[in-house]
Amino acid sequence: MSLAHSLKALADQKRLKILHMLLSSDLCVGALAKHLSISKPAVSQHLRILRQTGLIRGEKRGYWTHYMVDRRALVQIAEALIELSTKEKPSGTICWRINETPIKTHQPEEVDMCQNCCEQPTKLKDKPENCTPEQIRECHGDSKEHSCIKESSASEHK
Repeated sequence: MSLAHSLKALADQKRLKILHMLLSSDLCVGALAKHLSISKPAVSQHLRILRQTGLIRGEKRGYWTHYMVDRRALVQIAEALIELSTKEKPSGTICWRINETPIKTHQPEEVDMCQNCCEQPTKLKDKPENCTPEQIRECHGDSKEHSCIKESSASEHK
Protein backbone atom coordinates (compact mmCIF):
# COMPACT_ATOMS: atom_id res chain seq x y z
CA MET A 1 0.00 0.00 0.00
CA SER A 2 1.17 3.54 -0.64
CA LEU A 3 2.27 5.94 2.06
CA ALA A 4 -0.68 8.21 1.26
CA HIS A 5 -3.19 5.38 1.78
CA SER A 6 -1.56 4.37 5.06
CA LEU A 7 -1.53 7.94 6.36
CA LYS A 8 -5.12 8.43 5.27
CA ALA A 9 -6.10 5.32 7.23
CA LEU A 10 -4.28 6.66 10.29
CA ALA A 11 -5.80 10.14 9.95
CA ASP A 12 -9.06 9.03 11.57
CA GLN A 13 -9.07 9.36 15.38
CA LYS A 14 -11.03 6.14 15.94
CA ARG A 15 -8.67 4.12 13.73
CA LEU A 16 -5.65 5.65 15.43
CA LYS A 17 -7.15 4.76 18.82
CA ILE A 18 -7.81 1.21 17.59
CA LEU A 19 -4.19 0.97 16.51
CA HIS A 20 -3.00 2.19 19.94
CA MET A 21 -5.22 -0.38 21.66
CA LEU A 22 -4.01 -3.19 19.40
CA LEU A 23 -0.38 -2.29 20.08
CA SER A 24 -0.87 -3.28 23.72
CA SER A 25 -3.16 -6.29 23.25
CA ASP A 26 -4.79 -8.44 20.58
CA LEU A 27 -8.53 -7.70 20.67
CA CYS A 28 -11.72 -8.83 18.97
CA VAL A 29 -14.40 -6.58 17.46
CA GLY A 30 -16.59 -6.81 20.57
CA ALA A 31 -13.82 -5.72 22.93
CA LEU A 32 -12.86 -2.83 20.66
CA ALA A 33 -16.50 -1.73 20.37
CA LYS A 34 -16.91 -1.79 24.15
CA HIS A 35 -13.72 0.23 24.79
CA LEU A 36 -14.50 2.76 22.04
CA SER A 37 -18.24 3.01 22.84
CA ILE A 38 -19.20 2.51 19.19
CA SER A 39 -21.12 -0.25 17.43
CA LYS A 40 -19.54 -3.50 16.27
CA PRO A 41 -20.34 -2.70 12.61
CA ALA A 42 -18.56 0.65 12.97
CA VAL A 43 -15.50 -1.09 14.45
CA SER A 44 -15.60 -3.62 11.62
CA GLN A 45 -15.52 -0.83 9.03
CA HIS A 46 -12.49 0.76 10.70
CA LEU A 47 -10.77 -2.62 10.92
CA ARG A 48 -11.46 -3.25 7.22
CA ILE A 49 -9.67 -0.02 6.30
CA LEU A 50 -6.72 -0.83 8.57
CA ARG A 51 -6.53 -4.37 7.12
CA GLN A 52 -6.62 -3.08 3.53
CA THR A 53 -3.63 -0.85 4.22
CA GLY A 54 -1.77 -3.74 5.84
CA LEU A 55 -1.55 -2.07 9.24
CA ILE A 56 -3.37 -4.85 11.07
CA ARG A 57 -4.16 -8.50 10.52
CA GLY A 58 -6.70 -10.83 12.02
CA GLU A 59 -6.27 -14.30 13.48
CA LYS A 60 -9.17 -16.67 14.05
CA ARG A 61 -9.30 -17.90 17.67
CA GLY A 62 -12.29 -20.11 18.32
CA TYR A 63 -15.45 -18.23 17.35
CA TRP A 64 -13.81 -14.80 17.23
CA THR A 65 -11.16 -13.08 15.17
CA HIS A 66 -8.54 -11.24 17.20
CA TYR A 67 -6.72 -8.35 15.57
CA MET A 68 -3.10 -7.32 15.97
CA VAL A 69 -0.86 -4.62 14.54
CA ASP A 70 1.62 -5.52 11.83
CA ARG A 71 4.55 -3.64 13.32
CA ARG A 72 6.57 -4.04 10.11
CA ALA A 73 3.97 -1.90 8.32
CA LEU A 74 4.40 0.84 10.95
CA VAL A 75 8.18 0.65 10.55
CA GLN A 76 7.81 0.99 6.76
CA ILE A 77 5.65 4.10 7.21
CA ALA A 78 8.17 5.56 9.65
CA GLU A 79 11.05 4.82 7.26
CA ALA A 80 9.17 6.43 4.35
CA LEU A 81 8.56 9.56 6.45
CA ILE A 82 12.19 9.67 7.53
CA GLU A 83 13.30 9.33 3.92
CA LEU A 84 10.94 12.13 2.94
CA SER A 85 12.17 14.39 5.72
CA THR A 86 15.85 13.83 4.93
CA LYS A 87 15.54 14.18 1.16
CA GLU A 88 18.01 16.74 -0.08
CA LYS A 89 16.80 19.82 -1.87
CA PRO A 90 17.97 20.37 -5.43
CA SER A 91 20.72 22.95 -5.77
CA GLY A 92 18.40 25.36 -7.57
CA THR A 93 14.87 26.48 -7.01
CA ILE A 94 11.75 26.65 -9.12
CA CYS A 95 10.86 30.14 -7.95
CA TRP A 96 10.95 32.66 -10.79
CA ARG A 97 11.91 35.44 -8.37
CA ILE A 98 15.24 33.70 -7.81
CA ASN A 99 15.84 31.82 -11.08
CA GLU A 100 15.16 33.37 -14.44
CA THR A 101 14.97 29.94 -16.07
CA PRO A 102 13.23 26.90 -14.60
CA ILE A 103 15.21 23.93 -13.39
CA LYS A 104 15.00 21.09 -15.90
CA THR A 105 14.27 18.42 -13.28
CA HIS A 106 10.95 19.97 -12.22
CA GLN A 107 7.57 19.22 -13.73
CA PRO A 108 5.90 21.95 -15.86
CA GLU A 109 3.17 22.53 -13.26
CA GLU A 110 5.84 23.15 -10.62
CA VAL A 111 7.53 25.70 -12.84
CA ASP A 112 4.25 27.62 -13.24
CA MET A 113 3.91 27.91 -9.46
CA CYS A 114 5.67 31.25 -9.08
CA GLN A 115 4.31 33.10 -12.08
CA ASN A 116 1.70 35.16 -10.25
CA CYS A 117 2.28 38.89 -10.32
CA CYS A 118 2.82 38.92 -6.57
CA GLU A 119 5.74 36.58 -7.13
CA GLN A 120 7.13 39.02 -9.70
CA PRO A 121 7.67 42.25 -7.74
CA THR A 122 8.55 44.23 -10.86
CA LYS A 123 4.87 44.12 -11.88
CA LEU A 124 3.69 45.65 -8.59
CA LYS A 125 4.41 48.89 -6.79
CA ASP A 126 6.93 49.02 -3.93
CA LYS A 127 4.29 48.11 -1.30
CA PRO A 128 0.97 46.25 -1.64
CA GLU A 129 -0.91 49.25 -0.25
CA ASN A 130 0.45 51.38 -3.10
CA CYS A 131 -0.96 49.07 -5.78
CA THR A 132 -4.05 50.13 -7.62
CA PRO A 133 -7.18 47.98 -7.34
CA GLU A 134 -6.68 47.08 -11.01
CA GLN A 135 -3.16 45.78 -10.32
CA ILE A 136 -4.38 43.74 -7.36
CA ARG A 137 -7.29 42.35 -9.41
CA GLU A 138 -4.94 41.48 -12.29
CA CYS A 139 -2.54 39.81 -9.89
CA HIS A 140 -5.01 37.99 -7.61
CA GLY A 141 -8.34 37.99 -9.38
CA ASP A 142 -11.31 38.82 -7.19
CA SER A 143 -9.81 37.06 -4.16
CA LYS A 144 -9.61 39.06 -0.95
CA GLU A 145 -7.58 36.35 0.81
CA HIS A 146 -4.11 36.95 -0.58
CA SER A 147 -1.11 37.86 1.54
CA CYS A 148 -0.56 41.16 -0.32
CA ILE A 149 -4.08 42.25 0.56
CA LYS A 150 -3.76 40.97 4.15
CA GLU A 151 -0.48 42.84 4.58
CA SER A 152 -2.15 45.95 3.22
CA SER A 153 -5.08 45.79 5.62
CA ALA A 154 -2.83 44.82 8.56
CA SER A 155 -0.60 47.85 8.03
CA GLU A 156 -3.64 50.17 7.93
CA HIS A 157 -4.64 49.05 11.42
CA LYS A 158 -1.25 49.89 12.94
